[in-house]
Amino acid sequence: MKNKNYYAILMAGGVGSRFWPVSTKDFPKQFHDMLGTGDTLIQKTFHRLEDLIPKENIFILTNERYNDLVLEQLPEVEQRQVVLEPAMRNTAPCILYASLKIQKENPDAVMIVAPSDHWIEDEKTFSKNVQQAFDFCAKNNALMTLGIQPTFPNTGYGYIEYDKSSAKAIKSVNQFREKPDYKTAKEFIAQGNFLWNAGIFMWSVKSVVEAFQNNQPELYDLFENGIGVYNTDFEDDFIRDNYPKAENISVDYAIMEKSSNVCVIAAEFDWNDLGTWGSLYDKLNKDESNNAVVNARTLTEDASGNMIRTETDKIVVIDGLQDYIVVDKEEVLLIFPKSKEQDIKKTLQQVKDKFGEQYG
Repeated sequence: MKNKNYYAILMAGGVGSRFWPVSTKDFPKQFHDMLGTGDTLIQKTFHRLEDLIPKENIFILTNERYNDLVLEQLPEVEQRQVVLEPAMRNTAPCILYASLKIQKENPDAVMIVAPSDHWIEDEKTFSKNVQQAFDFCAKNNALMTLGIQPTFPNTGYGYIEYDKSSAKAIKSVNQFREKPDYKTAKEFIAQGNFLWNAGIFMWSVKSVVEAFQNNQPELYDLFENGIGVYNTDFEDDFIRDNYPKAENISVDYAIMEKSSNVCVIAAEFDWNDLGTWGSLYDKLNKDESNNAVVNARTLTEDASGNMIRTETDKIVVIDGLQDYIVVDKEEVLLIFPKSKEQDIKKTLQQVKDKFGEQYG
């Protein structure tokens, strides 16, 4: 029997523009089977959370344009569980809004906030780490995060510096650090008490609502005014009128960096944020020439280290190409060096400017 006080907020509102042309504004990456496993990323995440949390207590936070996609891909979910943002306002407003809804339904709730597009291999260990956090948060006023053991000096993630004097699994967080340059990232790893910030949070609703009340009083007041209508037929009208007034701010800036009761568990499971084609390449099996292939049939000569993805079963012939992203989708063919993958977002904007918004 799963604990009825356990809740989840599954974050599924992003556009994933670095996965263009597969991920678009109308059909973003969390709704695609990026790894060719038979499940989309949001389906994988939902089923992972369902191991620990009653499925009716898993709320999906997304933009209102994705409501139908969520219900289509997660048929076990009811409309009450789909929390819709009428405007893009980063992670703090939507987390506060969902937390107040959950608190009204169950003031004893403890919850996890999890991105919908991460890849986690060892799901049993993930559940074990989340259970550890839930046990702690149920008894303590704490804001908890899961940090990832860094495997190399990555400059694309924020870092969490924890108190290394403690031998316990749950450590006090000294501070959050912004994405570093390469030299600083190397120093972090050498110090031994830095973890990657994966954006996975656990807390009791009481603790997180209190943190917003103390650190973001204006944001708190804006959403607290809707308490009377949350979980009723009048909620949509209130949110449509008030949500766009919220500040565009991340939960890290809004409460985590300002609070003194922040703790971290170093995750014991494999993790990949699947943020770029290169991170997807790292997760996939490779052929004898070290090419990662999804959905395609390939004939390659002097071609290695490539990420190749097409519509189902297309034949792709590549000769003399190393370390490239080759993605074919309907009217768009992307051939792009892996070393410049962070520029795909900028390239997408250039495509939209030149050829029209419908390509993004």
